[in-house]
Amino acid sequence: MQISANNPDRKTWLHVDKNSDFPIQNIPFGVFLTRDDIITIGTRIGDTAIDLGALHQLGYFSDIPLTDDIFLQDTLNDFIADGRKTWRAVRNKIADIFDAENETLKNNKQHKEIVLFRLDEIEMQLPVQIGDFTDFYSSKQHATNLGAMFRDEDHALLPNWLHIPVGYHGRSSSIIPSGIPIHRPQGQTLPQDSKDPIFGPSELVDFELEMGFITTDANDLGEPIPVNEAEEYIFGLVLFNDWSARDIQSWEYAPLGPFLSKNFASSMSPWIVTLDALEPYRVQGPKPVKEQMPYLQTKGKKSFDINLEVAIQPKKAQETVVCRTNFKYMYWNMSQQLAHHTINGCPVNSGDLMGSGTISGPTPDSLGSMLEITWKGTKPLTLKDGTERQFINDYDTVVLRGHCENDGIRIGFGEVKTELLPVFTPKKK
Repeated sequence: MQISANNPDRKTWLHVDKNSDFPIQNIPFGVFLTRDDIITIGTRIGDTAIDLGALHQLGYFSDIPLTDDIFLQDTLNDFIADGRKTWRAVRNKIADIFDAENETLKNNKQHKEIVLFRLDEIEMQLPVQIGDFTDFYSSKQHATNLGAMFRDEDHALLPNWLHIPVGYHGRSSSIIPSGIPIHRPQGQTLPQDSKDPIFGPSELVDFELEMGFITTDANDLGEPIPVNEAEEYIFGLVLFNDWSARDIQSWEYAPLGPFLSKNFASSMSPWIVTLDALEPYRVQGPKPVKEQMPYLQTKGKKSFDINLEVAIQPKKAQETVVCRTNFKYMYWNMSQQLAHHTINGCPVNSGDLMGSGTISGPTPDSLGSMLEITWKGTKPLTLKDGTERQFINDYDTVVLRGHCENDGIRIGFGEVKTELLPVFTPKKK
């Protein structure tokens, strides 16, 4: 089935700003609460949210074999589990319904009142029920920077890094959508020049600029996913801020890795942009430094040209962009990550989230964490309001954005916007 929704000449009868992340060629999927307090699965074109549950009930998807309640749910998991053929058919149909030449819904005022919402009339939800979350460590520049920082440049990359997509299993219960504030975490840290740890608030809270991909039901227990079939099981991508507490992390990570320093919060964008929508932006990833094992060798263009940025906005102040980088810098691509994840027979389910790991580029302005930008706090960053940052302060808001663009078509992810609040204080009873 062709991806007719990607037609760059297609126009829509809905209003779309010139620089919108959500032209008719995007058609992402998400979950939102409507003005009538109904949770529904939807999409977005321009600044208009579209209730797919209502659209289905009104008969607009009658030529696609869908269950009656496929869009009347509070997560996308069942829809994702239907597979690529269904995703593509639904996305193509939405593009047809809202095409400038199609007047069926355009001229039906009653149906439009039921189906269409302004963005200020909805509240975005977490789009999937995330059963499992895995975070990778797949940016060579990021791994090299941290290795040089904590070891030395000659031993920056550990021996396994160029052979496997390094990763760890994270915590899904603390993954939240954009707009939900988080609290500064507490835990054990080891002060400089001390032999004994102390307990208290983390002083080195950091963002991590990542992207995440969402999987569908992919394999049975014991069944690996071949690397060149992996994309069949990837629904789409989101922006992802995998918050970190660097001082807690440095004390706890040996011998088993990150724990409290990573599981206190991770923030993701609410609209999932499908792999189909990103098809025109495929690029080659970095050339392997060492020959990779056969199960990790990919064919064709497996990376994507996605421009990314991070801004820090102090309370009641203008934001400052502190990082501009690109997803194409990732050394290990999504297909390799999923193939490696399942080579031992680990099953992957609908709604699972895989984080890319911090994305850093080759220049000082393309580093994807404050740990790198300020080089462990030794080179403070000055914001537009004149204040300095070594890491993230209380009441700072961190904003992640991302988009692709070529031939005049921009496909974006919106933003992930999260405020850091002080340590949680229980309410007095």
